[in-house]
Amino acid sequence: MKTLTCNTPGEFEYTVTKMPEERENYSILKVLRVGICGTDIHAFGGTQPFFQYPRILGHELAAEIISTEGNGFSVGNIVSISPYFYCGRCVACRNGKTNCCVKMEVFGVHIDGGMRGYISVPDYALVHGEGLSADELVLVEPLAIGAHGVRRAGVEMGEFVLVMGAGPIGLGTMDFAAIAGGRVIAMDVNPHRLEFCKDTLGIPYQINPLTDNVMEKLMEITDGDMPTVVMDCTGNLNAINSGVQYLAHGGRYVLIGLQKEELVISHPEFHKREATLMSSRNALPEDFTQVVSCIRDGSVRPENYITNKIEFDEIKYQFSEITDPANGVIKAVVVF
Repeated sequence: MKTLTCNTPGEFEYTVTKMPEERENYSILKVLRVGICGTDIHAFGGTQPFFQYPRILGHELAAEIISTEGNGFSVGNIVSISPYFYCGRCVACRNGKTNCCVKMEVFGVHIDGGMRGYISVPDYALVHGEGLSADELVLVEPLAIGAHGVRRAGVEMGEFVLVMGAGPIGLGTMDFAAIAGGRVIAMDVNPHRLEFCKDTLGIPYQINPLTDNVMEKLMEITDGDMPTVVMDCTGNLNAINSGVQYLAHGGRYVLIGLQKEELVISHPEFHKREATLMSSRNALPEDFTQVVSCIRDGSVRPENYITNKIEFDEIKYQFSEITDPANGVIKAVVVF
């Protein structure tokens, strides 16, 4: 089968690899869609933490079951997957936190992923499609990241939530923060994405730190209180280190984005707020269930996100172009 491998930063190569073999408690899937995400972009650019080359990328998937013994699944089902393969034995797994397993192997990051015709995944990783289309199911995993972050934050009705970063993960985070009842403030340096937040997602407040005085805007929007929840979805060191100053006293600061360097914040600024700092990694089964339910009832619309589709045979040659936000890309999806 045809496979796309990232050999080194900046280099893709098509090769022919073997079909996956039957394994106990594993299912074989025919790949239908792969979403391109920030992890793939960082891997291609050489800036992704916890990463080794060569690697087959791709962990946002929609696929058709070819072979399975998974309970409740049948050959021909269209599914998504939870790409966080866990050990089931470590302290995190024993406490139901499989999203941050000590020995975590993320499909397409720590182990080879979905940029190929067929894959083999553990039965427990299958996510019921519930009649959704491949274009809808390929968005389930990235949307689950945002849903999990919002659940971590404990967003409540009526509170102001600042989401820094309007990439696909940030947009999903905004969607689910709004579903939870938050009054969402979008912040990004890309005016096109801020317009998308306003016009497509209906986010009521937008801030561009390149042209706006962020503190003044936040004070104006919140009537001087500042946001009680700040969520970083940029993975940008400067943005992350600046986030504490935007936080209300008694607020929660949630880091969804990831970068390689050290987190540096002012201890007095953090301490005087009696703030809560937490990370949000991956997602849990209940987050996937919520996402599928929200897509089915129309409260989340995946078609809003997908701006670019590209054939698998072309992705090697057009990867840089379709992942450049300057080209108006929100979400690019590879079609098999």
